[in-house]
Amino acid sequence: MIAPSRRGLHATETLQRLFGHCPELDRTHHLVRQFAAMLDDRDATPLPDWLERLTATGFPALASLANAIREDQPAVVQGITTPFNSGVNEGRITDLKLQKRIMAGRAGVQLLRQRVVLMAHLRRRYP
Repeated sequence: MIAPSRRGLHATETLQRLFGHCPELDRTHHLVRQFAAMLDDRDATPLPDWLERLTATGFPALASLANAIREDQPAVVQGITTPFNSGVNEGRITDLKLQKRIMAGRAGVQLLRQRVVLMAHLRRRYP
């Protein structure tokens, strides 16, 4: 979900064709972009109206998402407005799990450790 301003011409044209064939996808994309704007601006003020629009789409999955967000709305507001996140930690945990699955008991802890350190080093060089 690249920001529209960073999309290439080919991707933009492809999306426009898809949206022309599937109005539901266009509406869903529009709602996702609105949520992304809230995250970018760190402004949760439009969240209640956005949740209403999500419910009004008539798509059961989106209505279910809206209900789940409403159940924990204070935490969602906090997540939108605060500058702190655990993204780096989640990335490291994902890397570790990936390496464990790749190796699947083929080597010892030393090799696993070496591979995890190498992965962290590569992430620093190529964000």
